[in-house]
Amino acid sequence: MNIAEAVATRRSVREFLDKPVPYATIERVLDQARFAPSGCNYQPWEATVLTGAPLQALQTVLLAAQADDPLEYDWAAPAKHEQYQKRLQAVGAAMYGALQVARADKAARTDFVKANLVSFGAPVLLLCHFPKFMKEPQWSDVGMWLQTIMLLLRGEGLDSCPQEYMGNYGRTIKAHLGLSDDTMLFCGLAIGWRDDEAPVNHFERERVPLHDQVTFKGFE
Repeated sequence: MNIAEAVATRRSVREFLDKPVPYATIERVLDQARFAPSGCNYQPWEATVLTGAPLQALQTVLLAAQADDPLEYDWAAPAKHEQYQKRLQAVGAAMYGALQVARADKAARTDFVKANLVSFGAPVLLLCHFPKFMKEPQWSDVGMWLQTIMLLLRGEGLDSCPQEYMGNYGRTIKAHLGLSDDTMLFCGLAIGWRDDEAPVNHFERERVPLHDQVTFKGFE
């Protein structure tokens, strides 16, 4: 798979096969991802990767926990602005439409949201964290590192789902993993084999037209 194919076929997968991922594959991907861009070579990213019994133990804790109050960071702030709220609503409508869950079916929607806590059945969960003193440029570096991982996973035939939702339970996760409170639990990354028969893995994702977001100057 070339880079363009990896970019085109990467999507947030929300239903995985019950099939383990070899350690050697995960180690290879993460080793290659060390060369993601990093301003000043700070390499701020850190991670804990779980599978098997350790993953199940964390999921048991999360299913019994309450979300942090207050949250350590706000990942949903853009939805307060109409332009971005519309994008959120569009992807939500497409996703729940694929699941055949009606807007009024609050119980089914709640159950699907809670599936985040078990990472949609993925056999591997990467938990991304870093020191709290890292600022916006380093958060950007972490995003580039995660994208590098996701594209490398596609090259291995694997899929993923970045889960900022895990940030809602940052303190619970840190306590379970034995991480210092000086650590920021940024997100999870569900990793596994895509269930290609699941409708939720096939709905169309709208993207803003290129020329609505990018201005070109000086080109012939």
